[in-house]
Amino acid sequence: MTLRHLTVFLTVCDEGNMTAAADKLHIAQPSVSQTIAELEKNYQVRLFERLGRKLFLTLAGRKLLTYARHIVNLSKEAEAAMQEIHQHGSLRIGASVTIGTCILSNLIVAFRQSNAGVKVLSSVNNTRIIEEMLLADQLDLGLVEGRVHSNELLCIPFMDDELAVVSAAAHPLARKRQVSSWDLEGVEFIVREEGSGTRELFESVMHSSGIVWQVYGVYNNAETIKAGVAAGLGITVMSKLAVQNEVNHHQLAIIPVKGLDFKRQFCMTYHKNKYITPVMEQFMALCRRFDD
Repeated sequence: MTLRHLTVFLTVCDEGNMTAAADKLHIAQPSVSQTIAELEKNYQVRLFERLGRKLFLTLAGRKLLTYARHIVNLSKEAEAAMQEIHQHGSLRIGASVTIGTCILSNLIVAFRQSNAGVKVLSSVNNTRIIEEMLLADQLDLGLVEGRVHSNELLCIPFMDDELAVVSAAAHPLARKRQVSSWDLEGVEFIVREEGSGTRELFESVMHSSGIVWQVYGVYNNAETIKAGVAAGLGITVMSKLAVQNEVNHHQLAIIPVKGLDFKRQFCMTYHKNKYITPVMEQFMALCRRFDD
């Protein structure tokens, strides 16, 4: 089987039907059908179930899809590498929101000081989305604060982090000398969206402590949450790194809560089959030194 067979197969998977795939590839629809038939004959499996006008991947099709994406993307990477000067390259980095807000820019600036010719492309999203992008080979490396669930990804801790209960400076809890976990019972929280590492850790700790809380709002970025908390709409739990400036300016307050521990680690994550380029290794080494 050739790269052309795999490229046609991927396009059919992405487009959902033969006709759309043919249009995208600028070839005739019968050529697409013939290519898929050749793949099925070669592997002696059915790759698609044809139900009416719709195509559905079989178990064999889903398995081939994983390999095909890596093979085609590796081929593209090889072509790009051969076209660039040896010391130049590119690096696609994804960061979850807390890391993207607090340290990603500093990491990229430090990296560029000794790698001026490397093109760095960065994306910031929640941990779940970063995981999906790594599995689809849309990123080379992810920096995440949440748990990665796929067995296809490897994770290496590189920095300690701690979440804190955060309120407006004038909130009643901020004025108490001592706050216990039970003081949070029924309190309204502003939380991150599903798929966020911060949200996952927050819920895990609260559930294990038996605390029932109320949700005031669900926001997908730290700045919006901090604005809502500062306005007195609710309290939140987020990284101390993300609120240090507001705490220093007395806009927000960190509430030490006896009996609650929100410690975690930031991790570098990448596909287990990923080829670690020299550029990628340099960036990973920088991450390891960042917390020193």
